[in-house]
Amino acid sequence: SWRAGGPSQVQPRPTAPHPQPASLAFPQHRCPRDAERPPSPRPLMLGCELPVGTCPDMCPAAERAQRERERRLHRLEVVPGCRQDPPRADPQRAVKEYSRPAAGKPRPPPSQLRPPSVLLATVRYLAGEVAESADAARAEVASFVADRLRAVRLDLALQGAGDAEAAVVLEAALATLVAVVARLGPDAARGPADPVLLQAQVQEGFGSLRRCYARGAGPHPRQPAFQGLFLLYNLGSVEALREVLQLPAALRTCPPLRKALAVDAAFREGNAARLFRLLQTLPYLASCAVQCHVGHARREALARLARAFSTPKGQTLPLGFMVNLLALDGLREARDLCQAHGLPLDGEERVVFLRGRYVEEGLPPAGTCKVLVDSKLRGRTLEEVVMAEEEDEGADRPGSPA
Repeated sequence: SWRAGGPSQVQPRPTAPHPQPASLAFPQHRCPRDAERPPSPRPLMLGCELPVGTCPDMCPAAERAQRERERRLHRLEVVPGCRQDPPRADPQRAVKEYSRPAAGKPRPPPSQLRPPSVLLATVRYLAGEVAESADAARAEVASFVADRLRAVRLDLALQGAGDAEAAVVLEAALATLVAVVARLGPDAARGPADPVLLQAQVQEGFGSLRRCYARGAGPHPRQPAFQGLFLLYNLGSVEALREVLQLPAALRTCPPLRKALAVDAAFREGNAARLFRLLQTLPYLASCAVQCHVGHARREALARLARAFSTPKGQTLPLGFMVNLLALDGLREARDLCQAHGLPLDGEERVVFLRGRYVEEGLPPAGTCKVLVDSKLRGRTLEEVVMAEEEDEGADRPGSPA
């Protein structure tokens, strides 16, 4: 710019950041690139090494005492049957809660950080004891588990753990969170669990784990399965598909990732018959990851049936056909699905497709997903699945004989 006093230095024009490409995933399950991330577990300066945690408990004694004084203990952390005021913390049940790192706040000392072995034991406890708790609502369990797993990821980020042992902890934590979130019923939004926050926590868990994989220090035997979980949870997302297709060819050809890519392709093509056949062959954790998209896929399939079969006088279709096509849990769920979309029934076993009757209001019915999800536990506990599901896949490792 020029002024009366002479030329001044021209200030560079500020440039706006390039907009990120929009994802085609359903709005509540977008794959944000800039999701909230915990501090990097790598040293930021040469010669600066992070400490290794030394706390032997799931919750440091100082935090237990403080939360006990401040009455901030969760009821799942107090001594069973305790009638004291304030309630007394049970060292075997109390788990370190998440506390956001504040700017200018010093890093916690090693005595306040749990080493990877204790973190893995904490995840095992959350999966085996808390997630299976029968005296707490699923929404309450999900909220508690998500917060404590967030603290696990933060403890891991604040210490100098190796990538291999860090990946094992992050894999177990993410598997537990995915399964706990999938167990929430359709009424969970009215409970203490915020579905949007839980979905953000799942995405943050995927981000932490995939960044650990990207550093290249392995081996990571479960990487194909968890890269597949990432794609299935973000089914239909252009961003997620692009990131998976950029993985090494040896990884993309592993069975779990090949199957996840096939599911994504069937979902994009609207091929309901192939999609639900593939969904029935997925293992338990993969089924939990994709469950959030099942209602939308069924709605799309029903809309196509309505366009194909609707006539002015009405055309009937057996509900049993829909049960098989959409992997529903029985005739009752098929009837509920049809009635939720305005389609009349002919008796108890047939639906009538009348032109102009099909409607879509609100979110699609959540469904129970017993066939697609719950039946795949096959008598195992969640702890067994979380800690050892890679053994069920057989050939899910890069370079393993098919």
